Amino acid sequence: MVATNSTMLALGTKAPDFRLPDTSGKIVSVSDFESAPALLVVFMCNHCPFVKHIRSGLAQLARDYLPRGVAVAGINSNDANNYPDDSPAKMAQEVKSAGYVFPYLYDETQEAAKAYRAACTPDFFLFDKDQRLAYRGQMDDSRPGNGIPVTGRDVRAALDALLAGREVSPNQKPSIGCNIKWKPGNAPDYFG
Repeated sequence: MVATNSTMLALGTKAPDFRLPDTSGKIVSVSDFESAPALLVVFMCNHCPFVKHIRSGLAQLARDYLPRGVAVAGINSNDANNYPDDSPAKMAQEVKSAGYVFPYLYDETQEAAKAYRAACTPDFFLFDKDQRLAYRGQMDDSRPGNGIPVTGRDVRAALDALLAGREVSPNQKPSIGCNIKWKPGNAPDYFG
């Protein structure tokens, strides 16, 4: 597995819109979350060892913050033709198996990943009540094999700051994970 870092989209960026199907076929868009005090968008997939490593921690984070009004959306932008473990059918199984309580969306065209400048799985983007980017980067310092427990510390600190009306710390570390599996000829130019 080759580790890829987040591109670290500019803070203050307005949440790029998307209209994507969840695992039941319902179309979900950014505007569905307009009233939320915070919106966490996570680029993720089923097969990546980095996502598998944080899977239960991510499910718990969502269970902890959804009752506080936070909106969470997972987006899978991987090429399901070449990576069938990331197909919509497998995504539906993953929602049940992982205990995800948030919509898990399929970005078949990969346009959402490009709009967010997503680079890896997992890649976290946290937007404030005005849907302006307040945090982007890692969930915490835990990685497969490094022995550090998955706590969600970095994302939780950013969420707690937003919910308390405080500024989120600008000290933000890139996420590290598997690169998004682009369709042939579809890889964006923002990596160079």
